Amino acid sequence: MSVSVAAVTVVVPGSHLMSSLLGERDAHLRLIESEFPNTTIRVRGNEISISGTETDTVGSLFEELTSLLQGGENLNTVVVARSIEMLRSHERPSSVLTHDIIRANQGKPVRPKTSGQKHYVDAIRENVITFGLGPAGTGKSWLAIAMAVHALQTKSVQRIILTRPAVEAGERLGFLPGDLMAKLDPYLRPLYDALHDMVGAEGAQKLVEKQIVEVAPLAYMRGRTLNNSFIILDEAQNATPEQIKMFLTRIGFGSKVVVTGDMTQVDIPDNRSGLFGLEKILTGIEGLSFVHLGVSDIVRHKIVSDIVAAYEQKGSGAVKNRA
Repeated sequence: MSVSVAAVTVVVPGSHLMSSLLGERDAHLRLIESEFPNTTIRVRGNEISISGTETDTVGSLFEELTSLLQGGENLNTVVVARSIEMLRSHERPSSVLTHDIIRANQGKPVRPKTSGQKHYVDAIRENVITFGLGPAGTGKSWLAIAMAVHALQTKSVQRIILTRPAVEAGERLGFLPGDLMAKLDPYLRPLYDALHDMVGAEGAQKLVEKQIVEVAPLAYMRGRTLNNSFIILDEAQNATPEQIKMFLTRIGFGSKVVVTGDMTQVDIPDNRSGLFGLEKILTGIEGLSFVHLGVSDIVRHKIVSDIVAAYEQKGSGAVKNRA
C-alpha cells in the first residue's frame, strides 16, 4: 500500500480477487461507502484509491478483506460489516476470521466469526474454567463443543462430558414416553446436534457408545470427580447456586470446563439462577475467566440480532427469549 498526503491506494493482486472484493453489483463497495460517508473511494483496474477523513481505516479494511479472500474466506455483506466493526474495535479481521478451530464433518472449517467469539475461544484455550455468557445465537455452545472436539482429537483430554440442567424434570418430564434418557433427550438435543455437526451422526454415535462422549443431566454430576475431561455445562442460567457449586467442585486433574449461560432465559422458579452474582464471587481466581458476548456476536439471521437489541433497549432483559 502506498500513501500520499491525502490519499491511500490499495493494489489488489489480481482481477479475480477484485470482483469478489467489490461484491456482486458492487454490493460490498456500496456498503463500505455508506459506512464511511466522508471518504471517497475510486476503483480503476486493480487499484483502489481512497481519500477523505478515514483513509487509513478504509485502506486497512480493503487490505484485510483481500487477505481474507486469499485465505479462502467467502466474502458477503455480513462478513464485510463484521470486518468494519472489528477494525473500529482495533481488531484485525484476517486474524479472527481465518482462525481454524477444527474441520467439521463436511470438511468446512469451524472458525470464530466475530472478535468477541475469538476472545471466547482464546479464553477457553488459556483457562481451566471459562464462562461464556450472552444471548441466543452468539455461538456459546457451538464453539465450546468445537474446542472440546479439538482437545479430544489432539489427545489433550480423554473424554468429553456434555451436561445441562433439566429444569422441568419434576413436572413435564414424567409425561414424556420412553426411558429416562429418552425423556431427557429434548433437553440434551442441542448438544447432540452440535456434536453431530462436528463429527457426523455416525461418528457421534460411536463416541457415545464407547463412552468417550458422555451426555448427561447436571444432577448426574454429583459425587463424581472428573479427570482428563473437557466438560461443558450448557444453559447454566437454569442451574441453582447449589448446583453450580456442586458442578465446579467436580473438576479433577487435566480437565477443562466451559460454562455457558444466557441471563435473559432463566426458567427456574424465583429466578434462583446460580449465575446471578457469580462473577463477583469468582473474579480474581487464576485460570478462570468470564467472557461476555453481545448483540454484535450473534451469528444467526440478522433478525435475531434486531430482536435481542429491541429487548435490551426496552429494558426487558428478564423476558424469556428462547433460542
